[in-house]
Amino acid sequence: MDFFHFDSGYLERLASGDAAAEEHFHRYFGELIYIKLRARRLPPHVVDDLRQETFLRVFQALRKQAVRQPERIGAFVNSVCNNVLLEWTRSGARTTFIPDPPERPDSSEDSEQRLISRERRERVRNVLASISPRNRELLAAIFLDERSVEQVCQQFGVERDYLRVLLFRARAQLKRELKKEERRSAAKMT
Repeated sequence: MDFFHFDSGYLERLASGDAAAEEHFHRYFGELIYIKLRARRLPPHVVDDLRQETFLRVFQALRKQAVRQPERIGAFVNSVCNNVLLEWTRSGARTTFIPDPPERPDSSEDSEQRLISRERRERVRNVLASISPRNRELLAAIFLDERSVEQVCQQFGVERDYLRVLLFRARAQLKRELKKEERRSAAKMT
């Protein structure tokens, strides 16, 4: 990018609405403002809005002859851009209110889901019925009732270390029975 030396004649042409001067000004500062705002990871439409607001305020200040030192126009544009960004941030743009909340999705089960759930429950009951009563009680105490390890150890009359062994065996038996049930279901399907 080539640096441009701004003088009072240039600012006068901008203030008077000279199309060529405005076009040059937009090209010169537009990209710099764009880079500055995109660095803040703002959405593209917000960047465009803030950039337009920055130019609007700069041109309003130029028309009021508020810029007295033409060589500092770059710092002035940067300051205006910072102020526009801060105002946008303070205005609550971080939180967008939705006028009407979206409808909640229908969470009720449809007939197919109910059928699948019923079949799964039946399969689990069958598998649990096929394992030993002690393993069934152990798995229910740990996973369904969510009792503490101490309570389960007391109920089964075992030490904590041996409970791990019992739980491993119960889970292994459950997995074997689940695989058998899956094979039976697959055989029924074919």
